[in-house]
Amino acid sequence: MTIYIVSDVHGAHDALARLAPEGSTVLVLGDLVNLVDYRTNEGIVPDVVGADLVKRVVTLRAEGRFDEAAELWRDQPRNRTDEIRAEVGYRMQLEYADIALALARYSSYVTFGNVDRIPMLKESLPPSATFVDAEVVEIEGNAVGFAGGGVPSIGSSGEVSHADMAAKLEQLGKVDILCTHVPPAVDVLAEDVVGGRPKSSEPILKYILEYKPRFHFFGDVHQPRALTWRVGETVCRNVGYFRATGRGVRHG
Repeated sequence: MTIYIVSDVHGAHDALARLAPEGSTVLVLGDLVNLVDYRTNEGIVPDVVGADLVKRVVTLRAEGRFDEAAELWRDQPRNRTDEIRAEVGYRMQLEYADIALALARYSSYVTFGNVDRIPMLKESLPPSATFVDAEVVEIEGNAVGFAGGGVPSIGSSGEVSHADMAAKLEQLGKVDILCTHVPPAVDVLAEDVVGGRPKSSEPILKYILEYKPRFHFFGDVHQPRALTWRVGETVCRNVGYFRATGRGVRHG
């Protein structure tokens, strides 16, 4: 049986609905909605706060001026914080609803990424989808462990601390396949050649070296230096950036 694995869907519901034959098993590794596409500056946030602000923030981040980008983001919408959050939330709900329609074609397991709002994501899922985090699911005789969430960065709703990630991984124990949103702390997997600042998890690397799953699937880094890398006995594979590629990884 083939499993289809995707990450960083970022609102691409039409492509998700075409991913696989109806009834297929699909694993979704977080970031289901599109707050901002850094390639095009399209997304929920530019629509709500203005494309010019987002473009300035993206430019600063691309230049490696991350602190300035964060300060600009905090300062500009200060007088509209509640209004912006409510409007962004409303638009996220609409995107989650579209994603749910696409997932209704499959038997799916879904975890969260850094941009996701967990309660909203869980409430949106169709009956054929199962939300998983710090859980092990048996799929075709494989123990598949899920640990969702992004690394600490700008305080987005789906970020988790390194301590919390370590605790979730410890709860999994040994699995055949590890599924997370973020990569392990391996430079070629963590560095985004366009977005700049690396995003990776030391606890995930430690887990891989200790428990030696056969495969580790993840996303989050949209333009990595390498898509696949072997860490010890484990094949690590970035399965994103689905919004850009429209393709998943087929396993099995």
